[in-house]
Amino acid sequence: MGEISAIPALDGDATIPAYVVRPQDAPRAAIIVVPEIFGVNEGIRRKCQGWAEQGYLALAPDIFWRFAPGVELDPDVPEQLQEAFGYFQQYNANDGVNDIEAAIHHLRRSEGCTKVGLVGYCLGGRLAYMSATRTDISASVGYYGVMIDQMLNESHAIANPLMLHIPSADHFVGPEAQKAIHDGLDGHPKVALHDYPGLDHGFAAEMGDRRDEAGAALADERTRAFFERHLA
Repeated sequence: MGEISAIPALDGDATIPAYVVRPQDAPRAAIIVVPEIFGVNEGIRRKCQGWAEQGYLALAPDIFWRFAPGVELDPDVPEQLQEAFGYFQQYNANDGVNDIEAAIHHLRRSEGCTKVGLVGYCLGGRLAYMSATRTDISASVGYYGVMIDQMLNESHAIANPLMLHIPSADHFVGPEAQKAIHDGLDGHPKVALHDYPGLDHGFAAEMGDRRDEAGAALADERTRAFFERHLA
């Protein structure tokens, strides 16, 4: 079972709400789980639980805490999907990177986790890329990250391993954006890209209409192996 915790923000004047699940024994490492635009909902809590069962300390920050704290939305409910799009428009990804930096500091200094990984989805997938270029995260994984094609000029700063899962039929990240990502990152020694033919945005959601069982299982197994290798 998880708990709601709070971690100090970088400026020291606020705290960031976070959902934390601890493993049964001392953690092998920590993994930051960055949500989609739907907040720390049941699906994200299940992902945290899964990582804890594998021996990791899992922490999911409330990315919308500045203007919609505690929001939990269901992407299969049209009204809630539209609400989530509104929050996405308000969100400043630079603030998100600062929050991730704060989480890294907290996990290393207060929890004793030297190795800290990150896995993010959609907006969280974009933040996985930004964390790889702007922080010292030990390893990061992005699922169907949005707007990465617009930030490829930062790729030279990737110093630690990054994996991106790219569904070919993603209706938020079209073929031109996917090509740009491949053109910009295929040759990078720290980056691994995996394509999922015919799959759409959200295919690895823990629950709901978007999930593709086979695709999710394949991507999640690749992510598990990636963290086994780079967070050891």
